This record gives sequence, C-alpha cells and structure tokens, in this order.
Amino acid sequence: MRLFVKHERVDGALSRIPPLVLRSRALMFFSTRFRRVEGAASEGRQDHRVAHSQAALLPLVIVSTLFRLLSRLPLNGLHALGAMVGRVVWYVSPAYRARLRENLTQAMGRCDKTLVRQVVAETGRQMLELPYVWLRPQDEVLSRIVRVEGGELLEEARRDGASVLLLTAHLGCFELCAQYCSTHGPITVLYRPPRKQALQPLMEAGRARGNVRVAPADVSGVRKLVKALRSGEMVGMLPDQAPKQGEGLWAPFFGRPAWTMTLAGRLSEVKGVRVIMIWTERLPRGQGYVLRLSEPVEAIAGDLEERCVAINREIERLILSCPSQYLWGYNRYKNSSGGPVPDQTA
Repeated sequence: MRLFVKHERVDGALSRIPPLVLRSRALMFFSTRFRRVEGAASEGRQDHRVAHSQAALLPLVIVSTLFRLLSRLPLNGLHALGAMVGRVVWYVSPAYRARLRENLTQAMGRCDKTLVRQVVAETGRQMLELPYVWLRPQDEVLSRIVRVEGGELLEEARRDGASVLLLTAHLGCFELCAQYCSTHGPITVLYRPPRKQALQPLMEAGRARGNVRVAPADVSGVRKLVKALRSGEMVGMLPDQAPKQGEGLWAPFFGRPAWTMTLAGRLSEVKGVRVIMIWTERLPRGQGYVLRLSEPVEAIAGDLEERCVAINREIERLILSCPSQYLWGYNRYKNSSGGPVPDQTA
C-alpha cells in the first residue's frame, strides 16, 4: 500500500507530503488564523463594553461629586444658592413657567407676581437642600427641625401599637418627614425612581437609612406597604403623585379632575390604621424647619372613590397652609389614565 504520492513541484516548494498531513496542517493553519481573528473581535467587543460601562457611570460620578460638594455647604448657603438656581430655571424654561402659572391660577384663583417669585425661589431651595438632607448624618439633619407640632399624635399611636399611614405632599422639605418618623419606629416609604438615573443611588442611600425602608412603586412595593401596616408599623407616601394607567381614578384636585392614585385610599382601609397628615415648613434664611402633624379634618371613610376624594381635599388643605412652598411646577394634571379626561363641570 502506497502511503505517499508523488506531487509535482510548484516553484520548488512541494515535495512528497502525506495528503492526510497536508490537510491536517491546512486545517491547523486556518483554525489558528480564525482563533486570532475571533480573539481580536472578542477583545474589541469587551473593550466596547468597558467603554460603554464607563460612559454610563460618568453621569453618576459627576452628580455624586456635585452632591457631596454641595452637602458640605451650610444650610443657609444652600438656600441662598437654591433661590438663584430656581430663578435661572424659571427664565430658561417656558414650559415650566406656563405650567406653574396654570397650576397656581387653578388652585389660588390668581397668579400674582409676589407669589410667583416666592414659589420660584422656594422650588430652588427644595432642590439644593437635597444634598444636605441625603448626605449629612441623620442626627445632624434632624437637629435642624427646630419645632414639632402635633408630635403627640404619632407618639400616642406608637404607644397604642397602632399602624400609621402618614400622608404628605410635595410641600416644603418633605424628605424630612420620614426621617423624623423613623425615630419613633420602622417606616416604609413609597418611592418612584427618578427620571435621571444618576440620582437613583443617591436617593436610595439618602432615604433608606436608620429605620427607613423604601418600597418601589410596583406590585412588590405595595406588598411591602401592606405588610408593614399589618405588622403595626408606619407607612409614608405622597398621594399628589400622578399614578400610572390602571393605578388611579379621576378625583377633583383644586376643582379640576386629576388622575389620582388609589393606593393611599386602599391602605387607609387596612384594619386599625390611623391616618396622620404631615409636612415640614422651610424657615427663612436657613434657620431650620418646623414639622407639623395633624389629624385629617374630615374622616377618610366610605368606598374607594370617596376615600380618594377626601385625601385630595386633605392634601389641598396642607398646600393652602403654605402655598409658596408647594411644587407647582409638577405636572399634576397629566393624563396617564389611558382614557379621556372627564368634563370639569360634571
């Protein structure tokens, strides 16, 4: 049996080579080349992923650094700077100006220049005090609450072992409400991730400390809230947020139909729960805050719609007690119901 075949010389390079060896070497050659090309492509993809990951982290690094620098400033300095920032935002954003004026006129029946100037400045102060509230030690932040009114309501509820549903609005320094209540026991607060993803780690770290736990605005978060109330704990939320489709109903808010969350109304139905209204007023010149707790003026009772209407009225009362510190630029009347807006006169 012949194991070798005679090949013609090609440029004097080929001699007697076993065909099986020739094919094997050819396969090895192309396989090696392919692995090199594939490896280079894989390294390229990995480098691209690393670059993309680093680019995604850049906004977080910038925001985190800025927040940490701002948190070192004294509160009066932050409030002074915030008032200037508020005015800048007012001048550069026509959409913000239009919405603020529209919401103020709807609620107050007027939109005078003095009130607008106050609202614009207070909105800026609300923005710039966040680094202080989120990043300073909790004891230091709470020490800026110079007076608490109605604190006996919370103390009595805790002594009785009752669960408490604390309702507030985008009013004053609402971030302080849960931090204060956490000194009386565990509290779970509902939160919706911010539009700017770079703010989410800071928000979660700033809110979820001490006895404060956060619950996302989804099914898992709702379960956490219900579980907390059934365990005799506290739950906090802002019912003046516009909910998603399927999570609300239409209820009047300052005389205009607003898509209103039903969650607060449903939680008020939990057996033995006590509803307490709470908000924090920002004092001038960085002098601190006054935290106020009160019982609802009217009973939160009846069917779900009646409860939601009553809660909206309670939120209105909080806002009217200090309209200059409400977040009037928030798009409270946006229609996320998936259907038409009811007739305002109906």
